[in-house]
Amino acid sequence: MIRRLAFVAVVLCAFSARAADLEGVSMPDQLTVDGTSLYLNGIGLRTFPLFGIHIYVAGLYLQRPSEDPETIIRSGEMKLLEVRFLRDVDAEDARDSWRDSFEQNCKAPCYLDPKDVQQFLASVPSVRKGDTGSLLFTQHGLLVTFNGRLMGDITDQHFANVVLTTFIGPVPPTPRLKRELLGLRD
Repeated sequence: MIRRLAFVAVVLCAFSARAADLEGVSMPDQLTVDGTSLYLNGIGLRTFPLFGIHIYVAGLYLQRPSEDPETIIRSGEMKLLEVRFLRDVDAEDARDSWRDSFEQNCKAPCYLDPKDVQQFLASVPSVRKGDTGSLLFTQHGLLVTFNGRLMGDITDQHFANVVLTTFIGPVPPTPRLKRELLGLRD
């Protein structure tokens, strides 16, 4: 309970005048979350591959920037994935996307409890252009917010790691998004 209240009270503070811009979305180079400085590792665009439809811009913030996805995923340090939506997405479409990502990035021996997956998917809302989501990864798990409202508190570190893996692991939404979040350029 204290953890939830602490996160709701946390204000993301930008301390740098510089920012990264992509598709009209600007993200500061540095944020402070609960007294911890996080640095923009990369900013990326998620598109629907067949038609090139822009879905969201995401920024990955780390305590120590890295280009190595395994190092990032396994790190016990705080990480933040900020997502800003560029278009409306129906809740069922978003849930299908998450479901597919879990299946593709958590193959045996990886295992996620189906009840945990169902609980996570049930909290996924419909989104509108301009909405924001945050995934705050800590040594205690994952806090999920949507438009500043706490949507989920995942205390299973393995589940939290799989969520991050769906963005920068072996089967990301798009290879471009993964490269950009890792700060890699073509």
